[in-house]
Amino acid sequence: MCRSTIFRMNILITICARGGSKGVPGKNIKSVAGKPLIAYTIEQAKVFAELHDVDIALSTDSDDIRSTAAQYGLETAYIRPQNLSGDSASKESAMRDVLFYFESQNGKRYDLLFDLDVTSPLRTQKDLEGALLIFETQSDVMTLFSANPAARNPYFNMVEQDSNGYYHLCKQSEVPIVSRQQAPKVFDLNASFFCFRREFFDGPSRTPFTDKSVIYEMQHMCFDLDEPLDYEMLNYLIKQDRLDFDFGS
Repeated sequence: MCRSTIFRMNILITICARGGSKGVPGKNIKSVAGKPLIAYTIEQAKVFAELHDVDIALSTDSDDIRSTAAQYGLETAYIRPQNLSGDSASKESAMRDVLFYFESQNGKRYDLLFDLDVTSPLRTQKDLEGALLIFETQSDVMTLFSANPAARNPYFNMVEQDSNGYYHLCKQSEVPIVSRQQAPKVFDLNASFFCFRREFFDGPSRTPFTDKSVIYEMQHMCFDLDEPLDYEMLNYLIKQDRLDFDFGS
């Protein structure tokens, strides 16, 4: 028996993929190692859905993305509104809209929303299970972000410009930090997945950060695909079997 059967949580997985990318045109359905990028996230979502009896929602404004998703078993009648499809629209607003739509269509209120990002697909089922366990065992957690240890540290080797044009460390410490090892541990949000308790969407927030947010620390490589070179790198890693973990399992 899986944990979700015991806890009986209603979970919605959202896959948000708008069609208007300027940096990498068609990025969500761009071919990577022989199949569209979105296919990796759909396949991961379907495995998790089968284990925990959850629903999967696609949010897109693009007919091409909708058609490609359907080829991999994810069909939808939902169309993302144009006012939630531009560069200035927050992803939280898009998730809220598709969440309310699926609650209305399915006649139920979800307990959790797991958003799986198409352009950061290097996640495992163990990652998703670990995130779910946090929500099951820590009832006060409101939002969760996937993360990796940061390569740079704002207490030690990251600077910002002040109003006079000079530079200083981004974060100051009461005790001077003279080595990387002394600096507080910080993390990069890798955008692979964001998880929300349903109550989050009852408020007007445009940012996922709350006073009850936590991270899930990934123990493996993960990066977001922002530039054409990122796609080439992922394509190489998959084709040459150079990933340091069992991708998608």
